[in-house]
Amino acid sequence: MSSALSDKALIETKSLTKVYGYGEASVSALAGVDVTIEDGEFLAVMGPSGSGKSTFMNILGCLDTPSSGKYLFGGIEVGGMGRRERALLRRHYLGFVFQGYNLLARTSAIENVELPLIYRGMAASERRKRSEKALEIVGLKGWERHNPSELSGGQQQRVAIARAIVTEPMLLLADEPTGNLDTARSVEIMNLIMELNEEQGITIVMVTHDPEMAAYARRVIGFRDGKVESDLKQDLKGRTS
Repeated sequence: MSSALSDKALIETKSLTKVYGYGEASVSALAGVDVTIEDGEFLAVMGPSGSGKSTFMNILGCLDTPSSGKYLFGGIEVGGMGRRERALLRRHYLGFVFQGYNLLARTSAIENVELPLIYRGMAASERRKRSEKALEIVGLKGWERHNPSELSGGQQQRVAIARAIVTEPMLLLADEPTGNLDTARSVEIMNLIMELNEEQGITIVMVTHDPEMAAYARRVIGFRDGKVESDLKQDLKGRTS
């Protein structure tokens, strides 16, 4: 699949819609969304509750499917894939970071990071090597044996980010990654995400309600009523330091 991605935009959505329910009880979460995201972009997605931003991210992450329209990843239509193919796409090309960390409580940091590699069937020695490297990238060298209860909220989110990047994904999807953190820890996490984009070359799509966090992105898309209301590029000056 990787060879097919080389000359295409990483993500394209065309007239994307998502409707939940039927008849009078139906709700339109997305109402014709056209978005192109190039490889290497850092995009923030904003909008009020119910605007469609989370539905959009779930479809990009192959956690949901559109009702109509197209979603292409590297020029390949995801809508034409079966459940198993979408699972393989998630496993090999996508990484996820959530507001709630989603770490296994009684499992060490390095064992949490190793989980996606276990699903890939990777040998234990290679899993350990790659997981140690991922933890070092996020600034947790020396914390490999600590359980989540022994880590601060910011450190737990760093473990979650290490778990997301250990598979070397092309796309990192971050859903309110600083939502549970104070201002200082939020800035640390956003600086880390920015470094992953600029130094590791990972494309990032981040849902956030916080304009200060969105200021770290190079581009901000605003959703309202299931449609793209705004699509603006911003320079580095707008970022919080």
